[in-house]
Amino acid sequence: MAGIYIHVPFCKRKCGYCNFYSTTRLDMKASYLQAVKTELQQRRGYLNGEEIGTIYFGGGTPSLLEPAEIQSITDTIKQLHSVSDNPEITVEANPDDLTDEYIGQLAETDVNRLSIGIQSFDEPMLQLMNRRHTAQQAVEAVKNSQRQGFGNISVDLIYGLPGMTTDDWRCQLENVAQLDVQHLSAYHLSYEEGTAFGLKLKRGQLAEVSEDESLEQFDILTEWARKEGFEHYEISNFARPGFRSRHNSSYWNRTIYLGVGPAAHSYNRTARSWNMANVAQYITGITTGNCVIEEETLTPSDIFNDYVITALRTSSGIDMDYLAREHSRQMTDYLRLQAESFVTDGKLEYVGHHLKLTHNGIFVSDEIMEALIVSPM
Repeated sequence: MAGIYIHVPFCKRKCGYCNFYSTTRLDMKASYLQAVKTELQQRRGYLNGEEIGTIYFGGGTPSLLEPAEIQSITDTIKQLHSVSDNPEITVEANPDDLTDEYIGQLAETDVNRLSIGIQSFDEPMLQLMNRRHTAQQAVEAVKNSQRQGFGNISVDLIYGLPGMTTDDWRCQLENVAQLDVQHLSAYHLSYEEGTAFGLKLKRGQLAEVSEDESLEQFDILTEWARKEGFEHYEISNFARPGFRSRHNSSYWNRTIYLGVGPAAHSYNRTARSWNMANVAQYITGITTGNCVIEEETLTPSDIFNDYVITALRTSSGIDMDYLAREHSRQMTDYLRLQAESFVTDGKLEYVGHHLKLTHNGIFVSDEIMEALIVSPM
């Protein structure tokens, strides 16, 4: 099955750590909605008729769309594609948007999964990140969603924040445990170029936590998840049995997907494409039929590297039999050779025919992936 991603670029304000494309130009929302429906029509053949198994509204802040507007996009997808009988339809949401009225209206739509961007239950940390909700609003958003029938809820947390102690992090995770959600995405803070945090780091206004502190917080996270019954199925993602994110898993499993909206990416196994990261230009381009969509045709080494990077992120790891069947012996032998030192160091391990990150390898996964990928051939 294929997936469809809808990028909703609107935010009321920019969070200090975020480098995803967004705009505060909410006055363009109506024109954006029409452009999205037009793009869906224009690109209806991209997925080659494959049935749609997942629809994901990401951002930005998708919860700035009214539930009826979200449903109108879903209805357009259903008109243009064959959608499975039990699709996973996710909406990312800010806690303060999830009022009783909003959740009630959303429960009347086809949306059946919520991804709530809590990030922290600590008020000073929320202020530092320029989040627009309080810790109490985060708790109420989850509980209200559960009361109104949502039984598949994911929450996001960030660790490695400036000044965060191990006790602080344990407290954050305990708050998640009390909410009884089905999924947790936990990300280590990264200081991206062009973000407020990145600028403050350069100016010396923020200090990164030490590597030892980062490792300890990661260890606390994985041990907590194990005790709470979450499976660690991807580097930053933890799910109760049966509640893995089907849409995000499609990215890691090389499922084809169509990305719609400004800055959205698409993938069809032979090429990647991405839309312009400017909502005004996107609307104009779609309306005039001259939308600039950049595309990159994938070479054999690109396809090999994509598989290595995405598969290694997951608990299944790299299927060495698959590599041998689908890729050249030269590339497969290169990967085996490059992996030897990491296996010796206990950062990679062979489990049957799968090459996987160990617990110690996860935290240095970027270094390992860089060593395993091949140069263009």
